[in-house]
Amino acid sequence: MPRFAANLSMMYTEHDFPDRFAAASADGFQAVEYLFPYAYDAADLRRRLDDHGLRQVLFNAPPGDWDGGERGTAALPGRERETLDGIDRALEYAAALACPRVHVMAGRVRPDATPAELAAHRDTYLANLARAAERAAAAGVDILVEPINGRDMPGYLLSRQADAHAVVREVGAPNLKVQLDLYHCQIVEGDLTTTLRRDLPTGRVGHLQIAGVPDRHEPDEGELDIRHLFGVIDATGFDGWIGCEYVPRAGTSEGLGWLKNLPHDENHRNHRGDHA
Repeated sequence: MPRFAANLSMMYTEHDFPDRFAAASADGFQAVEYLFPYAYDAADLRRRLDDHGLRQVLFNAPPGDWDGGERGTAALPGRERETLDGIDRALEYAAALACPRVHVMAGRVRPDATPAELAAHRDTYLANLARAAERAAAAGVDILVEPINGRDMPGYLLSRQADAHAVVREVGAPNLKVQLDLYHCQIVEGDLTTTLRRDLPTGRVGHLQIAGVPDRHEPDEGELDIRHLFGVIDATGFDGWIGCEYVPRAGTSEGLGWLKNLPHDENHRNHRGDHA
């Protein structure tokens, strides 16, 4: 079974962010992810990882004006310098945290964008991803792109798995990969079993995430059969991480029954932590 990483932006919010590392470790996690590290000193974050036996497996590059509603700049014409400066900053943190993956957010487009404007957004996105992948390759880091559903993030450029894989193929960089979030995928297009069986064996998927649908709580609540899906993932040979990017319904530790109740061999795999 793939191993599970606690998403510290959504989980353990009953603790201050710096204390979430200890809480995740106490519950048996050996890896974490979160949205952004930049409000904290990289050396302090690294100490917290090391002190609690954790590895950092994912975070996002700077997204532009997050508080102002921006969700990435990589597909925004005229923001190329900012995007690449953000990639450099992310790679500095990735080196300090020994993190092998960075998610680069595309950004939002206007609902009334013309076909020519959409083409310009996509061309900008491809060019920025190619430059980002080149810089990241020198550091041994994968760049990830993620389709995100329009209910949670209206106007986001990338929403379907096929479009993400097309971007990865067109750029052609071996360290550019797809971040497949089963929550977003179920909302946008469903058919998760077929998607996993089709896309995981390609090697283009670098990271998985999961949450319950439709309310983004624990993954065993709602319309997903997670035991079935974990079995499908296992059958493909995927040996990466599954980020637990969900909002606990009533206390993070109290809601981990879904993980603790997995068969012993699956739960054991979560604690091994023997791959990057």
